[in-house]
Amino acid sequence: MSTAPRTPLHPVLLAGGSGTRLWPLSRRAYPKQFVPLLGEGSLFAATLARLNGLDHVTPMVVCNEEQRFLVAEEIRNSAVSSAAILLEPVGRNTAPAIALAALEAQADDTDPILLVLPVDHAMPDIAAFARAVESAAAAAEDGALVTFGIEPQTPATGYGYIRAAVGEGVRPIEAFIEKPDRATAEQFLEEGGYYWNSGMFAFRASAFLHELEQYAPAILDATRAAHAGRTADLDFLRFDVEAFMGSPSESIDYAVMEHTDRAVVVPFDGAWSDVGSWQALWEAGIAEGEGDHEQNVMHGDVITSATRRCYLHASHRLIAAVGLEDCVVVETADAVLVAPRGRAQEVKKLVERLEADGRTEKDEHRRVYRPWGSYEGIDRGERFQVKRIIVKPGGQLSLQKHHHRAEHWVVVRGTARVTSEDNVFLLTENQSTYIPVGTTHRLENPEETSLELIEVQSGSYLGEDDIVRYEDQYGR
Repeated sequence: MSTAPRTPLHPVLLAGGSGTRLWPLSRRAYPKQFVPLLGEGSLFAATLARLNGLDHVTPMVVCNEEQRFLVAEEIRNSAVSSAAILLEPVGRNTAPAIALAALEAQADDTDPILLVLPVDHAMPDIAAFARAVESAAAAAEDGALVTFGIEPQTPATGYGYIRAAVGEGVRPIEAFIEKPDRATAEQFLEEGGYYWNSGMFAFRASAFLHELEQYAPAILDATRAAHAGRTADLDFLRFDVEAFMGSPSESIDYAVMEHTDRAVVVPFDGAWSDVGSWQALWEAGIAEGEGDHEQNVMHGDVITSATRRCYLHASHRLIAAVGLEDCVVVETADAVLVAPRGRAQEVKKLVERLEADGRTEKDEHRRVYRPWGSYEGIDRGERFQVKRIIVKPGGQLSLQKHHHRAEHWVVVRGTARVTSEDNVFLLTENQSTYIPVGTTHRLENPEETSLELIEVQSGSYLGEDDIVRYEDQYGR
């Protein structure tokens, strides 16, 4: 077997996800990979930083249409100079997403080693990660399809397991096992040779596509057709929607890894979490030394008394906890979650209830992110609402008009360039303007610092769909 990879790695970052398990911090429009859950940066930012010590070419990121600008912003703010952003036309699980990336990686007639990484995992031991990647890349050079197995520290029931052949280092996989019950997980831990299934992979693009053709040809046919119809759009790569919709929705494990005789596992002995529940997030915080003397993991403005082993996250106001044990309390601008830590995974039922009731809290925070910045609802009543708008440097809203509402803008920080019909003018701090119903207008930030303003909307209908766009630099 090769002792070192002969070619650079081609990272493939999987950035999908609906964000339901860590509600209310994580939501469909702003899922957990973009939220600062551990420390100040996001999980996505930590994944990008993890690539720094590796010999790799420009990464690819696979994400959905709605989150494309969030992904672009994460990349701009990272040490990674650039990345190709591949937009899934619809969600079809990991096998089709990775197939698109593999086909795109071969578009320049090369056959790189793909390093497939979900962007919502916590892996603080970067040195251990680099060692595991080196072993995985060497095995992938020889045609293996490599997955990373996490050496279990507890009899966890929230992960799938991998049983490896007896031996040391890189070993063949004997079986993939679904999430076990507690007694079975304890037996796995006692016997040894079992690993948590991390969802990280390394293989040559050609090796993966060959096995996909053998075991899931319908996926390969659909993704080939979708890739053949690809088009560039700004910083994004789009694929044929109709063709991609014809692909079965299957995970890479189910489509390929459970069937191929090329599957091997590289043990990873560093700290790892998929941050898939509030329990997992508390455990990750403790592992990274964030717990206090009572093993409480706290973020934001939190004070406690006689409180132990809790996860307490305050986003907008003070959380004061007295006498709590093994609980989760998460506060956001528009929702508060309170649950025993051992039952916090049941938040999924609450999200289903929110969806059934048609409540917007399932999908969006009060602060909504856009490619030009963000807006946040402050107040709302009959025929009016008030928003706080932040436009990042150089950002501009589309040239647009509204049929049912007028808008009043008051600049509280920075400088705004305003287009109102044929007039273009600047507003500075404490200045304001009025945009009547039906007026074609645009808001821009011409400065190198953020623009902040208060917007008061008034009218018979205030929905976000009351927008007629004429020009938009973001291609919406």
